[in-house]
Amino acid sequence: MASSLALAARMARREMRGGLKGFRIFLACLLLGVAAIAGVQSLSEALMTGLERNGRSLMGGEVELRLIHRSATEEESGWLRENSARFSHTTEMRGMVRSAENPDQRRLVELKGVDDAYPLYGSLELESNEDPQALLADREDVRGVLVDRGVLDRLELDRGDRVELGESRFQIRGVITHEPDRTTRAFTLGPRVMISQEGLEQSGLAQPGSLIYHHYRLDLPEGEGVESWKERLNARFPDAGWRVSDLSNAAPGLDRFVNQITIFMTLVGLTSLLVGGVGIANAVRSFLQSRRATIATMKCLGATARMVFMTYLLQIMVLALAGILGGLLIGAMTPLVFGPLLAERLNYPIATGVYLYPLLLATVFGVLTTLVFSLWPLSQAQQIPAAALFRGLVSQTRARPSPRVALTILLLGGALVAVAVLGTDGGRVALGFVGGAIAALLAFRVTAAGLAYAARKLPRSRRPGLRLAIANLYRPGAATGSVITSLGLGLTVLVAIALIEGNLKRQVLEDMPEEAPGFYFIDIQPDQIDSFVQDVRDFEGVEEVNHVPMLRGRIAEVNGMAPEQMDIPEDIRWVFRGDRGLTWSAEPPVGARITEGDWWPADYDGPPLVSLDNEVGEALDLGPGDEMTINVLGRNIEVEIANLREIDWSDLAINFVMIFSPGMLEAAPQSQIATVRLDPEQELALERMVTDRYPNVSPIRVKEALGSLAEILRNAAAAVTATGSVTLLAGLLVLAGAVAAGQQRRIYDSVVLKVLGATRRDLARAYLMEFSLLGTSAALVAVAFGTMGAWAVLVFVMKAEFHFLPLQAVVTVLAAVAVTLIFGFAGTWRALSQKAGPLLRND
Repeated sequence: MASSLALAARMARREMRGGLKGFRIFLACLLLGVAAIAGVQSLSEALMTGLERNGRSLMGGEVELRLIHRSATEEESGWLRENSARFSHTTEMRGMVRSAENPDQRRLVELKGVDDAYPLYGSLELESNEDPQALLADREDVRGVLVDRGVLDRLELDRGDRVELGESRFQIRGVITHEPDRTTRAFTLGPRVMISQEGLEQSGLAQPGSLIYHHYRLDLPEGEGVESWKERLNARFPDAGWRVSDLSNAAPGLDRFVNQITIFMTLVGLTSLLVGGVGIANAVRSFLQSRRATIATMKCLGATARMVFMTYLLQIMVLALAGILGGLLIGAMTPLVFGPLLAERLNYPIATGVYLYPLLLATVFGVLTTLVFSLWPLSQAQQIPAAALFRGLVSQTRARPSPRVALTILLLGGALVAVAVLGTDGGRVALGFVGGAIAALLAFRVTAAGLAYAARKLPRSRRPGLRLAIANLYRPGAATGSVITSLGLGLTVLVAIALIEGNLKRQVLEDMPEEAPGFYFIDIQPDQIDSFVQDVRDFEGVEEVNHVPMLRGRIAEVNGMAPEQMDIPEDIRWVFRGDRGLTWSAEPPVGARITEGDWWPADYDGPPLVSLDNEVGEALDLGPGDEMTINVLGRNIEVEIANLREIDWSDLAINFVMIFSPGMLEAAPQSQIATVRLDPEQELALERMVTDRYPNVSPIRVKEALGSLAEILRNAAAAVTATGSVTLLAGLLVLAGAVAAGQQRRIYDSVVLKVLGATRRDLARAYLMEFSLLGTSAALVAVAFGTMGAWAVLVFVMKAEFHFLPLQAVVTVLAAVAVTLIFGFAGTWRALSQKAGPLLRND
């Protein structure tokens, strides 16, 4: 065995002296897939390591407690100060900032009040490198304010200018360049403005019931662990209602973001490897086809089938390792290249470095993919007798792999699936991907076989060029299967992405504005609502005003179980992640459709009932009679589900996951939220009127919010499209390989046809028609599967409406045909220019 292996290695080394001809596509496909997986996993490791190293800075302390609507009581605050090494209190809300010199210049901002201890970790960095606390202090009876650069640009202000916040004036004294505890937020309604806690109280913006968040950050006493400290906290204040975070979940939003991006990008890498696997099989088959004479000679000189198999397997694995090493090098460099860009976006430093596990995982993927897709053509070459090899193009004998090789391929394929599911995050997603990938491969293969069968059964055309093009679809060695599979998989991904992006844009920019209000007004105090509604209704151009009371509450238990103990589906998990808006009403909302149970009587006066979103009820198998515990302002309220109702979130009307029966919540500190529909030309004037008369009220212009959302969608779509293009690139490489694999036969065919009287123009026309048919077939199938994929994602995952967008489909078909023509014609140009004489003399 050792001597056979040594001989096979020596023969493989001699074979490789001829260079990489025939293996360029092989190397490119392998390098692309391995680089994608290694790069994504390495970048994910860098992001997560950066999160762990910077947890204190991102969270602002070792422990954070968050309250909404209310601040901690003196007793609670005193206990926290006594039981901490360091302590800081910050407050966040939204407010309207106005230029003192030009009140018409105003901007909704994210307002933050800080104390003298802020920040406990990290540093608040300014353009001027001055002490932030000194700048926020009172000078000449004016407090300071720090702002993002966007505030200055929008209001045409500079340092030293004065602005109004609520009922007070402040002086701009610094421009924020880095805020340590502001983790990524995909959607914000304005730039940051920072003032002192005393300045916030002085402004009058913090009213009872306002949508205001209080953050208490602290360091634990020396020698005490997090869990024991939490136990003492909960024992002392069991019903405080605050959300407690520690370094194990310092930035849960970032954790989810990184995990989701990693899963998605890993699937793209797996798709690239899958598509590249088709290219690997084509390259190996093409290479062995070009070595038919060599293999025949080896067999005639006594080489066994095993020797042939081992010789070329060794050669393929050596080349595969070269491609894998190239992919690993690119993957290892990915954190260094993209880390700084993401660090700026995510607001924390990325831990760049070389991570071994992602490189090992990508290596395993690369090796397994190479073996799975190479063993079949290698086994075929092993089984074909020497006589059949000598007959070459005249006889295309096909052999099946031996049972041992077939079993090996199945085992290696199972190992590849196991690594994909167990070796990456999101096992269920990966398992679904594997199932979908297998189904897609089979579907495209069946499509290719059906096209070849249909071409064989079509009546013979009187046009020689068309007849030749159709015959090329089913002739021996035709590239129909490889072209449709490789190009189709890549196009399917892009079609799905384009349709999802187009549908979301349509709902945001076209469908929603027709029904959406022009404004949301938040933080309206109960004693202001009557005058507010009257003022707004009397304003010119206003068509409709709606308002409801609002509180925030958190679901603490469902039928006695805490959310942490429940198996909550991903699509409704957002309901349990934090505080949700609550309201109460005697009457059901206008247009509400009760799906289960009944609405309470208008004069109901009994134990609290709740109307729950039908989607949440169905997902958790809840209905009338089930019980929930809602924590509101630190108090747990036991409620019974009275009914389930459907909610249409797309019209942007005031909607709530939970609506309470009247009575229980009416005495709690609260605010009102209002929506206003009006003539768009009057929006700016209404905003000025409201903010002048009611400084504590924050207006949110729906048009601007939708514009920001549309921009996020555009950026996300661009990133996803670019990522999906990796799969298309792999498909194009396979397409080029498939064309190259059939080049020798095309040369042979073109020479024979030229001898029979065909001109170069005739052959070019025939090849163009052939590749047009292939490209169109691949595109049509890709449109069908991409449409089904987009429909499934939008309807079942995003719970949105789906509309087929023909423009995207037409563009995809045209692009596919053009790409196929370019690659196909470029690959056959040599066949068209081949002179007949030399080939006929040699063959």
